[in-house]
Amino acid sequence: MVLNATVQSQSKYNFNLHEMPVPLVYAEHRIILECNAEFARLFGYGRAELRNQSFHLLYPNFEDFVRTGQMWSTNMTMGITYYDERIMIKADQTRFWCKVRGRSMISANPFAKAVYCFEPLPRAIATSGYELTDRQRQIVALVAQGKTNAVIAEELELSKRTVEAHRARVMKAIGVRNTAELIAWFSAHHSAR
Repeated sequence: MVLNATVQSQSKYNFNLHEMPVPLVYAEHRIILECNAEFARLFGYGRAELRNQSFHLLYPNFEDFVRTGQMWSTNMTMGITYYDERIMIKADQTRFWCKVRGRSMISANPFAKAVYCFEPLPRAIATSGYELTDRQRQIVALVAQGKTNAVIAEELELSKRTVEAHRARVMKAIGVRNTAELIAWFSAHHSAR
């Protein structure tokens, strides 16, 4: 796959997806049509193994794949680059945190044609202490990005009260009193040690 880039001098350069030094993937309707070696290596697959596969292969569970799709379909319109942080799963079933950026090429149908960049994050998956549910992890990750309950509710298509309830439940369970402490706990328990 060739990506086109125009520079200030109006000269046109073609870049091959496989020449890019970061994990990139091109998908249509959440089906991987092409990816570079860095992307395949990140997930522990060969490029050929990932072609024509649904992205759900790379999620720890199908529910998370569905929730993320709903969130992205709402936010990846009008040509904006959207991103989130989430847990993904490698071929050997190892889970890891990564930041995902995506841009749709068709604003009216965000998943019709899209390019995504995956960046692994040095954040360990919690293995002891209080275990967040998938939904709680998703909400706390968005809180750590500085998003308000209202914005999180809109992105996740939940009510603001539901988001508040999840946050309150987590804060009570881990014994923190405010958002700053929640973010500090999240960073300490979900970052590289």
